[in-house]
Amino acid sequence: MIKYIFKRFYHMILVLFIVSIIVFFVMSFTGDPVLMLVPLDATQAQIDAARIELGLDQPLLVQYGIFLKNLLRGDLGNSYAFKQSAIKLIIERMPATFELVVFSIIISIFLAIPLGVYAGAYPKKRSSKTIMLASLLGISLPNFWVGMMLIFIFAVQLQVMPSFGRGDIIEIVGLRLSILTKDGLKHLILPAVMLSIQSMAVLLRLTRAGMMEVMKQDFIKFARAKGALTRTILFKHALKNVLIPVITVFGIQIGKIIAFATVTETIFAWPGMGKLLIDSINRSDRPVIVAYLLVVSFIFVCLNFFVDLMYTFIDPRIDLR
Repeated sequence: MIKYIFKRFYHMILVLFIVSIIVFFVMSFTGDPVLMLVPLDATQAQIDAARIELGLDQPLLVQYGIFLKNLLRGDLGNSYAFKQSAIKLIIERMPATFELVVFSIIISIFLAIPLGVYAGAYPKKRSSKTIMLASLLGISLPNFWVGMMLIFIFAVQLQVMPSFGRGDIIEIVGLRLSILTKDGLKHLILPAVMLSIQSMAVLLRLTRAGMMEVMKQDFIKFARAKGALTRTILFKHALKNVLIPVITVFGIQIGKIIAFATVTETIFAWPGMGKLLIDSINRSDRPVIVAYLLVVSFIFVCLNFFVDLMYTFIDPRIDLR
């Protein structure tokens, strides 16, 4: 196990190094951020001075070397627009994104898995077919359209939910959270539902497919012959054998939720990392964009690592070696 952990840790470092190269050099060809920061009537001398101040007058390889040296110290540069540490800006926005992601994950798990188990155990029932139709719509409908419909129905027509912002916030151990306040929770529901729909549909269909396969196995027939309760058969015997592919896909889905929360945060004006990314793209704020992409990549590789470790807890027959 220890050898496997060190091997995966080495792979994580290698992946992040490759990602840093790709992100840095791709961002170098996306435009000149100096032109976004100087006044419209700036002279060429002022533009050159700004470029020197930002270190953009150096050759690209030299810039990457400086970036990598600072990265090893935990310094991802300062924002051109906010004049603050890029990583500090992201950390400040991280609680807002994480509480949105956590709430959407809770919605996905507590709805998708039970519905998938039911639809897989009783595939010929009309209710199961209705569930599968709803999951197909969840995969097919664009996220931004779903968000606008949620706002139109619940905020504009029914006026029971707020359409933007984060609501009331309380500070706990230095973290600014809205999920623990009534108003904050009310603001959280619509964006979390929008963010969870596609991942919920994917998990539901995957759970159903696995259940339909497992329900044909001999050990399920044996459990029925012993007189085991239907709930025990479905959720203790069958579901346990379905969880490996479900957890694999769900780990990827969590990463996708974090990475693609930008659309949700933009539509609902949610002040998280995704909203910061969109604002930084509009300002050509390269350090913040690069820092965001590296942070999200780090989250991705960590999630995959923990998913691999969880396999042994779910199925002791799996040998990580």
